[in-house]
Amino acid sequence: MSLIASDKYSVVVGLGLSGLSCVRFLKKAGVRFVLMDTRKQPPLLNTVAEEFPDLSVITGQLDSDLLAGAEDIIVSPGIDTDQSPFKELKDAGKSVIGDIELFVRYVSPEAKVVAITGSNGKSTVTSLLGAMAEEAGINVKVGGNIGVPALDLLITAPADLYVLELSSFQLDTTHSLKTDAATVLNLQADHMDRYGNMLNYHKSKQRVYRHCQHPVWNKQDMLTQPLMGAGVAATAFTLQQPDLKEFGVISDSEGTFLSKGNDRLIDTADMALKGRHNHANALAALALGDAVALPQKSMVETLKHFSGLAHRCEWIGNKKGVDYINDSKGTNVGATRAALEGLCGDQSDLILIAGGVGKGADFSELSTVIANTCHAVIVFGQDAEEIAKIVPEGISLSRASDLDTAIDIAEEKAKEGDSVLFSPACASFDMFANFEQRGDAFRLACQNRGIG
Repeated sequence: MSLIASDKYSVVVGLGLSGLSCVRFLKKAGVRFVLMDTRKQPPLLNTVAEEFPDLSVITGQLDSDLLAGAEDIIVSPGIDTDQSPFKELKDAGKSVIGDIELFVRYVSPEAKVVAITGSNGKSTVTSLLGAMAEEAGINVKVGGNIGVPALDLLITAPADLYVLELSSFQLDTTHSLKTDAATVLNLQADHMDRYGNMLNYHKSKQRVYRHCQHPVWNKQDMLTQPLMGAGVAATAFTLQQPDLKEFGVISDSEGTFLSKGNDRLIDTADMALKGRHNHANALAALALGDAVALPQKSMVETLKHFSGLAHRCEWIGNKKGVDYINDSKGTNVGATRAALEGLCGDQSDLILIAGGVGKGADFSELSTVIANTCHAVIVFGQDAEEIAKIVPEGISLSRASDLDTAIDIAEEKAKEGDSVLFSPACASFDMFANFEQRGDAFRLACQNRGIG
């Protein structure tokens, strides 16, 4: 490694999708760097070897000498930089950053940037806001923690607007992000195995508001309120009737409308997105779009045809009067609670399928909403028994060995007018590679039963 040790260089740590995007970007930018991964055979190693055969790659361990001499240490989001050796490197004054910090350094200062984070709904809001900008004829690129890694957005022709979904892990290594608008949509206990408590998680999410010109926050979740000085323009959204400059919901004899103050924008019956939780997502997108001067007409028109994303309360089909809904993206308690509250119609018309890896979450807050919305719960996976403990008495509780069996049980218990909601409230990696594979498995199993 003497080739790079004598000059300025960076180190990329972790060869996942974000790591690969860092490699591609740094190569194009002409930055000298070496790639490391503690795994002997990271899944994208062959891809890197084919694209960049001359790249210095160290696998199976981290080279402490190279880390100590690096100008920048660029880590993948899954790496906890409060753990050794990165904590010690930070304490020694080393620059330990992530892909978003690189994005900030290289994005055109003329471009607008919107950043979206939160425990739930961020992918829907990010995609919806991007669609609103496209409807308005704006040159927009969408990515970050969804779809295209942020640095990949900079490799091709520049955009006028970048809409980024950011995870708390990405925010942890971002220090100089300047946004035209940003939001924390909501805050529910998640990733407690990494953060330990809600205070640390809250601090992580609040980083999105640093250097933000126009914060947008959820009036019904005070943990999302920006901790900024007086005089900063901020906009709130709420599922209740809004104050004059807020975005909210007006309900009366004429219907239920999303509104800005007293100005009714769209009847929710005309929206392609369904469920109260999606009303909140739409309001957040409207507020963010308003903050960056998107035309209101284009935003409202988008709401008429934007139907949401796969695995996020995705309607699969109906069989014998029973709807089957794929919410595999419900990887935490808050997401599942939102899905239950948003989809319930008549009292107790839902059957919930849940389970997986709970990541140390407290499932108890699901107990009341299950009592109010479900007549049956089916649990499976690693932490099935943790969920079973909080199912209220009087609610049918079943245990399944796998997802396929869970669907069989749901079919047996469902009656006309019910909805079977697959919203695990857990991560997927006990049985699946990711939530997308888990959702695809649910969809395929339904289709094999003549659903969809």
